[in-house]
Amino acid sequence: MTRLTGRALRATIFVGESDVWHHKPVYAEIVHRAHAAGLAGASVFRGIEGFGASSLIHTQRLLSLSEDLPVAIVIVDEEGRIRDFLPQLDELVAEGLVILDDCEVIRYVGRERAK
Repeated sequence: MTRLTGRALRATIFVGESDVWHHKPVYAEIVHRAHAAGLAGASVFRGIEGFGASSLIHTQRLLSLSEDLPVAIVIVDEEGRIRDFLPQLDELVAEGLVILDDCEVIRYVGRERAK
């Protein structure tokens, strides 16, 4: 199990829900690559409304037909490990936003696996 406490780096990647990479959602590909790279963790959050560089508002409201809701993928790990992962994001994120923030990990505990 990865141990992570103290100073860390948080990468947040904003993409559209309908963005794909080889017929697979970009957000899913990012999570699977982060897992394969041994990063401490990744989570995907689906937005209910937003807009980006295109200035087109995407919303889940009933009267809207938008199917491209905003999605945020958050990955936290040691700075070097996150920076080593950035070339993969360059490959996958054709449209979107990638930001990095310094953060402090206070508690990082996983579930015990059944044996």
